[in-house]
Amino acid sequence: MRPNAWPRSGYNEARLPTVQEALQSAQQALQPHSETAPLDAQVLLAHVMHVPRTWVLIHPEAPLSTAQQAALQAAVSQLRAGTPLPYVLGVWAFYGRDFEISPAVLIPRPETELLVETALAWLDAHPRAERLAEAGTGSGCIAVSLAAERPHLHIVAGDISAAALIIARRNAQRHAVRVHFLQADLLAPLAPRTCDLICANLPYIPTATLQQLTVYQKEPTLALDGGPDGLTVIRRLLAQAETRLTREGCLLLEIEATQGESAPRAARKVFPKAQIDVLPDLAGHPRVLRVLV
Repeated sequence: MRPNAWPRSGYNEARLPTVQEALQSAQQALQPHSETAPLDAQVLLAHVMHVPRTWVLIHPEAPLSTAQQAALQAAVSQLRAGTPLPYVLGVWAFYGRDFEISPAVLIPRPETELLVETALAWLDAHPRAERLAEAGTGSGCIAVSLAAERPHLHIVAGDISAAALIIARRNAQRHAVRVHFLQADLLAPLAPRTCDLICANLPYIPTATLQQLTVYQKEPTLALDGGPDGLTVIRRLLAQAETRLTREGCLLLEIEATQGESAPRAARKVFPKAQIDVLPDLAGHPRVLRVLV
């Protein structure tokens, strides 16, 4: 088959294909490139038809319009070329909400929801806390989720990437929340003792490890590469957070599964008197570093 050719499924090309026929064609095209070709085909078709995936499954005889057929072919071609499915869709779910994404930002992961849950639990236990900062906001999914769940918060979210901030601002507008975004190197612009809670999902993958992963050169390296041991950016944030946190403040950082000992050790050098622990994700892997000052 020549590159990007659309496989024939046996339907009469003089008429528009049905949902079932379009799914068969898409699945056939994706089979050599994806281990989840049937699901990917369903998700793509639902996306271009602007319907739930369940609708696609229960309406196999529904016809596609010419525009929908063309959009599906274009989406399948992107996926076959190696573009991650979330980027093809342009939107991805996180903490019960849909977020706009692009190759300028990291794709939100379910593991990061633990950071949001931990932040909400801490806020509930500290009702007077209202000033929150997020470093490396990317798509804004963490800051926007927290703003949606706790509208009274004053949230500042920064990122060094101007392209990422465009997406983050759109997501705040999408969910009608108030977040102050700024282009910044971590917490650099923030005044001392102005943050009750600091959250961050920073680059934490060791460089050598990253280069062996499938996400390498598909998602932004700036959001993934944590240096030789994965803690280069995290150490910088720890140093900045030490002067920005208020008394009895909290710092929450997502970490890699292999950093369950190294990340707390780095934190103790900066916060020798703090209560420091690591929370596991649903798979039991170290996931969130918590520093209680």
